[in-house]
Amino acid sequence: MNKKLLAVAVAGALALPGVALAQSSVTISGFLKMSFGQLKLSDFSGFRAPGANSSETRLTDDSSRIVFNVVEDLGGGLRAIAQIDWRVAPDSAADGGGPTGNNHIGLQSSSWGRLLVGRQDVHYYNRESNLTAKGDLKADSISLLAFIQGAPVAGATRTPNIVHYTTPNWGGFTAILAYSTNSGAATEADIGAVARKGSAINFNPNLRGKNFQVGYSYWNAKPDGGGVDQRADRLYGSYTWGGLMVGLAWDKSKFKLAATGVETANRTAWSLPVQYTWGPHGVYGHYTKAKDDSRTVAQDGAKMFAISYQYDLSKRTSMAVNYAKITNEVGASYNLFTSAAGTIGSPSGAVLAGEDPRLISVTLRHAF
Repeated sequence: MNKKLLAVAVAGALALPGVALAQSSVTISGFLKMSFGQLKLSDFSGFRAPGANSSETRLTDDSSRIVFNVVEDLGGGLRAIAQIDWRVAPDSAADGGGPTGNNHIGLQSSSWGRLLVGRQDVHYYNRESNLTAKGDLKADSISLLAFIQGAPVAGATRTPNIVHYTTPNWGGFTAILAYSTNSGAATEADIGAVARKGSAINFNPNLRGKNFQVGYSYWNAKPDGGGVDQRADRLYGSYTWGGLMVGLAWDKSKFKLAATGVETANRTAWSLPVQYTWGPHGVYGHYTKAKDDSRTVAQDGAKMFAISYQYDLSKRTSMAVNYAKITNEVGASYNLFTSAAGTIGSPSGAVLAGEDPRLISVTLRHAF
């Protein structure tokens, strides 16, 4: 008798409007990823304090996350979609910054494409290298491609306040058109002020075939209130033969003062990624070079080499051994990605001009 009453109660509860969970599909996924290694400044600048250390051993989070995806079928091929990408920090047992990943709500249709509003990766990550999917994030080629010295291009992270449209897939061709009402801050800051209204635009057409990919990304940002405007162009592509993939990324980025229009930075960079996989094994590497900034008199170019051997212990768990080094010219201060102060960085990871950061690490990753 009690079982019958319980069944009736559960059925009644699920029939209530507020408990209509069966109308939506919720998926929980993500990964935990940690790296243990040593970061060393191989060429001390001479400006450090007497007796300062030139290296440190670190255990660091590698952008671990828990992702909640929601899908609701609206009929006629139209779906409502939403995502919360929550970053966590297993090394400190603390919140890794909250929902700071790709977060959005939107609509998707196979006929007309996908429209999202929220916070999204655009432009900076197009580099054709898969090294950091399972390897150490600090070894990423965007250490040079997405920066002019220490200044990030497109934030070198997700862009907030974004309206993001992706076309349907037309025979392998897709395009992204994105508009941000203020690319540099979490909230807009122009109403009631005499400062200008900011915005950012990204246009990213891409063609993907069975064994190749080629694309172009355009970025133009004018932050609220003025400051520094950004213009960047990125060409990228890759080709795959069996387990071998060879790619190329080329980037030209410019900064200029909003108030005067004077160009303050103009830097060209390129990267050559290579990877070879067989069975559970994979070797990933890239050589990346940033040329001198044409708007400065200093020698401020840099080159980077990174390599990672990765082994899949299972479909979900992997280990990687990583090596990466940036060689800065005397006036350059390029740094390994996420090494400096930040949610997953360290204040002691900052690089002075002319110093060469080097990393040796082991990464453990488990996806769920």
